[in-house]
Amino acid sequence: MKNYEVKLFTIVRNGSTAMVLAAIVASLIFSGLLGPDSMGWQITLAIIALAVGIPHGALDHLVTLPKSAPKKMVIFILIYILVAILAVIAILEFNTAGFIVVVAMSAIHFGIGDAAFISELDRRSGNPNRLPRTLYAAAAGSAPVLIPLVNSASTDALAQVNPALINWHYGFNNEIFAAVVALVVIALAALVIRKRYREVFDLSLLLILALVAPPLIAFAVYFGCWHAMRHTARLTLVLDSSQRSYGAANIHRAFTQAVIPGLPALVGTFLIAALLALGGREFNDDFFWMALVVVWALTVPHMAVTAKLDRAALT
Repeated sequence: MKNYEVKLFTIVRNGSTAMVLAAIVASLIFSGLLGPDSMGWQITLAIIALAVGIPHGALDHLVTLPKSAPKKMVIFILIYILVAILAVIAILEFNTAGFIVVVAMSAIHFGIGDAAFISELDRRSGNPNRLPRTLYAAAAGSAPVLIPLVNSASTDALAQVNPALINWHYGFNNEIFAAVVALVVIALAALVIRKRYREVFDLSLLLILALVAPPLIAFAVYFGCWHAMRHTARLTLVLDSSQRSYGAANIHRAFTQAVIPGLPALVGTFLIAALLALGGREFNDDFFWMALVVVWALTVPHMAVTAKLDRAALT
């Protein structure tokens, strides 16, 4: 069964890498043809990327409370939703402190998730070269989250979420940018020393995505086409239905069984975003940013309930 798990993880890893590479190329082409301020293609591509990624967090209740009583499951889901609602309010209504907390949690969660994915793959494939997990997680999480947010092009984008967020970095945008780039360079050096050349390529690609792509594309593509895809692959290791498919040598079904149950969450997220955006002047722009706010907010409870899964992968 481990051979099939390795095969799926490898396919997902190559796929996420290819999609990020495609996003970089698309960003260079469309920005050159239409100009960096053209928003139509950015919003379209970003909504597609978010749609790909949203379902991955909808199975948290099955991972956290497998085979639990319905009453306990309902209570868990209600608390999960309540925490997400409070996070939405913090981002939209309160000062930048709420936004900074959510951004920091996102960077930590994404970095740990990526390191956990690689660790699961290493464990099953027998890779003898140890991954410098802490450095890799810190760099892989901060580059696609923080660099786009200190990019000058993010000013207009943040203004659509909440004008108070424009100066969330309190003028330390250059220092944050330099610190993240330095962290990535140090992590790359450590990876080279450990002969982790595939991780060198992947981390370099994430840095290029953050530097080259517009902020909307950089975050949305990373979230949907990289983090979510890899997290979904990890879910197949703990879902009974996926494990049975592995036993039947059907890796495609093993993956889809970790995706299909999460599709209602996609509909729910976009419905909530649409309701939040109804008061906006331009529905397309407001809808996207409200969807992004909901995604940021869902990271808060999602990170908490997947901590057990991440810890198991990293120990």
